[in-house]
Amino acid sequence: MKVLVSLCVFVPLLALATAEEEAVLESILRDRSHIEETLRLAADEKAGDYAAALQRLRKIYHNSIRPMEQAYKYNELRQHEISAYPGRTLGDSATDGEITSKPMVLFLGPWSVGKSSMVNYLLGLQDTPYQLYTGAEPTTSEFTVIMHGEKIRTVEGIVMAADSSRSFSPLEKFGQNFLEKLVGIEMPHKLLERVTFVDTPGIIENRKQQERGYPFNDVCQWFIDRADLIFVVFDPTKLDVGLELEMLFRQLKGRESQIRIILNKADSLATQDLMRVYGALFWSLAPLINVTEPPRVYVSSFWPYDYALDTSRDLFKREEISLLEDLNQVIENRLENKIAFIRQHGIRVRIHALLVDRYVQTFKEKMSFFSDPELVFKEIVDDPDKFYIFKSILAKTNVSKFDLPNRDAYRDFFGINSVSSFKQLSAQCSYMGGCLLEKIERAITHELPSLLGSINSGKNPTLSSCEATGCGEKPKNRYRRN
Repeated sequence: MKVLVSLCVFVPLLALATAEEEAVLESILRDRSHIEETLRLAADEKAGDYAAALQRLRKIYHNSIRPMEQAYKYNELRQHEISAYPGRTLGDSATDGEITSKPMVLFLGPWSVGKSSMVNYLLGLQDTPYQLYTGAEPTTSEFTVIMHGEKIRTVEGIVMAADSSRSFSPLEKFGQNFLEKLVGIEMPHKLLERVTFVDTPGIIENRKQQERGYPFNDVCQWFIDRADLIFVVFDPTKLDVGLELEMLFRQLKGRESQIRIILNKADSLATQDLMRVYGALFWSLAPLINVTEPPRVYVSSFWPYDYALDTSRDLFKREEISLLEDLNQVIENRLENKIAFIRQHGIRVRIHALLVDRYVQTFKEKMSFFSDPELVFKEIVDDPDKFYIFKSILAKTNVSKFDLPNRDAYRDFFGINSVSSFKQLSAQCSYMGGCLLEKIERAITHELPSLLGSINSGKNPTLSSCEATGCGEKPKNRYRRN
């Protein structure tokens, strides 16, 4: 009887304690309503218009750009040697997964600076079974991709790489050791319908990257090349710049417009100390970011709990909203950025085809009955300026000299691809399919700008009849000799 009475007293007390703990927890949690408001998560977007624009973009790519890529083996060119468009690269090829992929937000920085906590905060994952693990010690050892899905589930790296519908299949080239360190998390979330987050392992200066068992810097470069927004996160106690962080910023060269520097955990310092740390961060990063206008530095505390007392709460919230507005701008402009990205890719493919055509034409002109083909072409590829390879492209086309690839890239390219395996542009025509050069130039000068204009004007970007059916046209080849 005494035991029963004790239980009757204990259970209500336990319930009361639990309710009090929840009340205390709610009191220290920060209000997140500004996140949904700034990112406009409650607004319904026109999914039909967006899908129609993507369908037209895929059609233009596959009909007008992809055939030229394949004919002149653009994907075998050493693309890191090219003065590429600052932003994104297609990697192995512009698959449908690349074209339809959502904007990617990449989190980089030293260990335990709050990258995973920031993801948890933006997605509201705190105190859920699927929150990213955080702690004072180095906790994240995997590349974690957080993306939208119909239900919450974890996807292994080998599954992500094997799924051709995703944009992660090129990651197989980094080996099985890396795929074991790649994990995907799918969940239904309004923000993830519009953007994908990538959380990376923290940089540890006293560890050699070879100890990771995979090419860490190469993997980082792959994600950097595809990121639309890059958050480089620091905290007040980890401002030292070592060799690994220097390497990271070298990889970020040319991406300054996508970089946002975040000084996290700012409410852990008094205002005067925070000013000193802010100056020290700029002093440390100045030699690494060689631009006239340095990237914006956001000062706040990105985690779900309320700011510490006697700190600049209003400043931190304004900084947070400003960062969210940057993120929202990337989301709002994702379709325009994708069209511009595909157009720049088409320009590079066209330049490559023109150069290969010029190499082939020069080789045929210099060959005679008694010539040694290998010696003749070696002379051409070793000294292309002697034969006006690059200058002739500038003279006869509207190509900028700043868009021309590195000459050494073609020495390697023709080292694995025989010049005799390529046709001249004048022979790349068919009665039904038209000419490859005409099609890619029409896509660059008319079709893609027209698609971009229809989106900006609010018109419905539907497929034209010829784009939908793939109807052919009589070729007009201004490169064919009469």
